[in-house]
Parts: sequence; C-alpha cells; structure tokens
Amino acid sequence: MQQKEAYSEEGQPTWRGLLEAGSKALSEAGVAEAELDAWYLLAAAFGMDRVHYYMEQNQPVRKERLEKGYGIYCENLKKRAERIPLQQILGNQEFMGMEFSVNEHVLIPRQDTETLVETVLREFPDPEISVLDMCTGSGCIAVSLAVLGGYRSVTAVDISSEALKVAKKNARRLFLIQRGTVRSQSFLVSDRPWRFELKTYLADKKAVSGAGAGSGCPGTGMLSEAGTEKAGRPGKEFEIRERQMVLLQSNLFRDMERSEQFDVIVSNPPYIPSAVIEKLEPEVRDHEPRIALDGQEDGLHFYRVLALECSRHLRTGGAVVFEIGYDQAEAVSRILKIAGYDTIETIKDEAGLDRVVKARWNK
Repeated sequence: MQQKEAYSEEGQPTWRGLLEAGSKALSEAGVAEAELDAWYLLAAAFGMDRVHYYMEQNQPVRKERLEKGYGIYCENLKKRAERIPLQQILGNQEFMGMEFSVNEHVLIPRQDTETLVETVLREFPDPEISVLDMCTGSGCIAVSLAVLGGYRSVTAVDISSEALKVAKKNARRLFLIQRGTVRSQSFLVSDRPWRFELKTYLADKKAVSGAGAGSGCPGTGMLSEAGTEKAGRPGKEFEIRERQMVLLQSNLFRDMERSEQFDVIVSNPPYIPSAVIEKLEPEVRDHEPRIALDGQEDGLHFYRVLALECSRHLRTGGAVVFEIGYDQAEAVSRILKIAGYDTIETIKDEAGLDRVVKARWNK
C-alpha cells in the first residue's frame, strides 16, 4: 500500500482512507474478503474498534497514532497480499468461544471442527471419562473439551514438536487459568517421548450446606478419599476436583503405552487427497502445514490406521469421533465397520454437510 493512497485530497490521512487503501491493496492481490481483512489488520495495528471507527472515520488520524501504527498496518497488509492467512498474521483464531494462538506450524481452527467438539460434549456428558485427541495441532479440540466438558483427563497427541509448543501455550492459558480454578500446576514428565502434564483444581459450582462444613478459611481445603477437596466458608462446602491434560509427542500411537485406555478418542486427521492439495487456495496450500492436510492418495490413510489402533486403546463400550471430508462418510463408515466397530453414525455440520463420524467399540 502506498502511503499517498491513505490520504484525503487535503493531504490529511483519515481512518476511512486507511481502510479503503488497505482494502484496495488486498483486492488487487486476489484476497477474497479484502475489506474485512483490511479492517481486522487496521483494528489490530491501531487498537481501533468499530464504534470509534464509525465515529471518527472521516477525521484525520492524529500524528502520534499514525506514527505508532501505520508501519505495522502496512507490513501486515503486505503479508496478507502475499496470501499469508490473516490468522497467522494476527496470531490467533476464535474457536468454541475461546481465542487460540496459532502460527504456521498448526492448522488454523475452523468452524466446521466445532461440530466435532459439540458432538462429544453432547453425546458424552459424563465429566469422569478420559478423552484422547489424536493429531491435536493447536490443541483447539483437546483444550475445548477439557474446559467445556470438564473431563477428568484429556490427552492431546501430535507428531510435531512445533505444534505441541502451540498446544502447550493454549493449554496453559485456557486450561490452567479457567473459571473456578483454585490452583494449578504444570510440569515436564519426560523428554523421550516428550510428555507434559497440566493439572487444575476446580471448585464445584454447587455449594453444599452443612453444619460444621468447611474449615472457616476461604480457599483452603483437604483432599478427601474420593479424590476431591472440600473447602469454603463455615456452613458451606465446595468440592474441588482435579482435572488433567497431557500433551504427548508421538507418531500416532507409537510412543503411547499400550496399557493406556480411553473412553473416547477424537481426531481431526489429515484427510485431503494429495492431488487435491495443489488445487487449494494459496493460504492453505502454501502456508498451512502440509503434514496436517495430506491424507495421502485417497485421503483415507489415517482413518485406516486410526480404526485399527484406536480399538487397542479404547475401553469396552468406548467410542471414536472423527472429523471427515464432506464426501467421506460412506468410506470412513465402511472402514470402521470392517475394523469391528458398531453403532456407526454420521453427523452433519451447520451447512448440512457430512462432517463427523461416530462409532462404538463394544468388544
């Protein structure tokens, strides 16, 4: 974007001029939602919100504000014009009502994947179950399930150490510091395989009245035999439950203990056929990690591996929940049926497309 394009006829830069110049630059670069993306970049560079923009759009930008934000705005417009995804430029993406950090090492969370999370939350409401998220990437699925589902244990696995760094950042910010947290801790368990554990202790939302309950010191408690703590003020008692997340580096199940068992295994594996990737938009093809996209020749490679390996790590009656491509429901269902799963079901996303396949392991 040339600086003169952001100025009015009087030679004064206005907010509207900045936005229109940015939108024009992105449109000429072939960006589909040029005006919207230019707005997000403007808002981030200058700390501007919509209300103040509409109030001040025709007013000159103060010199000190222009000097502080204009260079950032131009640099980010240049990146977006090169088709670097907006989310990578801004460093975050909203998912399930939470803001997740992202970069070039992880797949950008998409609204379609919320169908997977919503299915698990709806179908498996018991907070005492254990969940595994295979191919976790940014950790958006695992962290969302851990926070919104309150499950006893959520394990997130990925082959990429760089992806796990992002997942760790998201887990520490969203899982360890969530509403109701009394205290939390995180620690490295091992280097080979790399295994990182996070624990948070959450006060139960329901207070139980009772004579003599509590220690009289708010926020203190004693671990009970049932694995919960009791704390609160005189006359009220709160159960404090321990919840755990585990981040593990592994090539699928290779570095997992064979004895590890789960109630639910979820995955959004690579499922795009290799030849199709070259036809994708530059934002995806050139800037998102190929390892998170490429499902090999027919896009079904990882479903075949998961169908076999998940059965070895599921408790009897456990379930798998997989995200799929819009045209893969029949093929993935057939793979699961051949592998011995039953109660196979396809769930559609908000657009009415097949998006999730769910199945039970009853052997």
